[in-house]
Amino acid sequence: MRRTHRTAKSASASTILESIVGPLYLAASDEGLTHLLFVDEMSDRPRTVPAASGSPAGRILREAVRQLREYFAGKRRAFDVLLAPEGTPFQCETWRGLRTIGYGETVSYAELARRVGKPGAARAVGMANGANPIAIIVPCHRVIGADGTLTGYGGGLHVKQALLELEGVSVRSGRRPPRGRNAPPSPSTARLPLLTRTDR
Repeated sequence: MRRTHRTAKSASASTILESIVGPLYLAASDEGLTHLLFVDEMSDRPRTVPAASGSPAGRILREAVRQLREYFAGKRRAFDVLLAPEGTPFQCETWRGLRTIGYGETVSYAELARRVGKPGAARAVGMANGANPIAIIVPCHRVIGADGTLTGYGGGLHVKQALLELEGVSVRSGRRPPRGRNAPPSPSTARLPLLTRTDR
C-alpha cells in the first residue's frame, strides 16, 4: 500500500481500531469494507462516522474489528469479511490475487503477476498492489522484492516487518527469500469474496 493512501472517501460508517501496529481507520458501505488505512499515514486524523442502527455497514465494521483483534492476538489466520474496495478491473484482479497469498507466506511481484494471469506485468501489478485500500485483510504486506528485501509499505517497513513476524515469518535485515515458487497451488481467485466494485 503506497504512502499516497492518506485519505478515504465518505463512508456509511467508519471507526478507528487501536492495534499493535498503531491506529487503523476502517470504513464500510452497506456492500462491504471499503478501507483499512494506517491513521499515522493519513493527511489528517479521520473523523469517525457512527453506523446507523441495524445497518449492514455497522455489522460489517464490527465483524472486521472482531476478526482483526483475533488476528493480532494470533488466533486467526484468514479473514472472511465482505469487501467492497473501489478500483479499476485490473486493480481488483490484483487485489484478488493478494488474497491467495496464505498466512505466513511471501511472494515476489513476479509471482503475484503469474497468479493473476499477467506474467511479465510485475511492474503494473506492483502499482496495483500499492493502490490497495484495505491493508492487512488484503495482505499486500506479504509481497516482497525478488531478492527477498522488504519493499515499500504504506504503514512503513517496520509495520510490514511486524506483520510478517506476527505470522511467523523470520525477517532479518529486511531480507527473506520469496516462497512463491515453493508454495502450494493457489486457490482460484473466482472463489474469493466480492472484490469487483470498480470506478468507470
